[in-house]
Amino acid sequence: MPRTAKVSRITSETSIELTLNLDGTGAADIATGLGFFDHMLTLLVGHSLIDLTVRCTGDLHVDGHHTVEDVGRALGQGFREALGDRRGIRRYGHTILPMDETLVTAAVDLGGRSACVLDATYPVATIGSFDTQLVEVFWEGFAATAAANVHAILHHGHNAHHIAEAIFKGVARSIRMALEDDPRQQGIPSTKGSLTV
Repeated sequence: MPRTAKVSRITSETSIELTLNLDGTGAADIATGLGFFDHMLTLLVGHSLIDLTVRCTGDLHVDGHHTVEDVGRALGQGFREALGDRRGIRRYGHTILPMDETLVTAAVDLGGRSACVLDATYPVATIGSFDTQLVEVFWEGFAATAAANVHAILHHGHNAHHIAEAIFKGVARSIRMALEDDPRQQGIPSTKGSLTV
C-alpha cells in the first residue's frame, strides 16, 4: 500500500493544502509565506526523504504562530493517515547531528502516543523575523496529531540559525529511520500487539 496522504485544513486563522508521500525522494514544494519556515520544511523533507507539498495562507498580519502551528498539525495528520496501523516499521529513530558549532541529539517514536520535548535555548529571540519559539510550536503540533514522540537536546551551539537547522535536520533523520521497513518486524512494532493511535 502506498504511504501517502492528502490533508486540507481550513480554520479562521489558516488555510492549508498538503500532500505527503512517506516513501519519496525528498521532493519539496513549500509555500507558507514565512521564508525561514519554508527553509526549515525543505530541510525536513530533504533529510527524511519524504515528498511534501504545502500551500498555506495564514494570518501573518498577526504573526507567524498560527501558520507554523497549523502546518505542524496538518503534517502530523498526514503522517498519521499515511502510516495506517504502523505495521512493519522500525518505529524508533535517533540521530546525533552536528551543524558547524552546534550539536543536537534527536529521537523519535512513531508509537501512537504524543509528546514533544525540545531542550534548546537560543542566543536571540528571532532569526530574521522568525520567532525562535516557533520551532517548538511546530514540533509540538506535529507530535500531537502524528501521535508521535519528538525529542531534541541541544548540547552546544551559539548561532540561532544553526540551532534551529540542527533540530529540524536531526528530527528529520530520526523520522527517516523510524519510517523504514524492518524486515524482521512482521507485525505491529509493540509487545502489546497494537499501538494506541
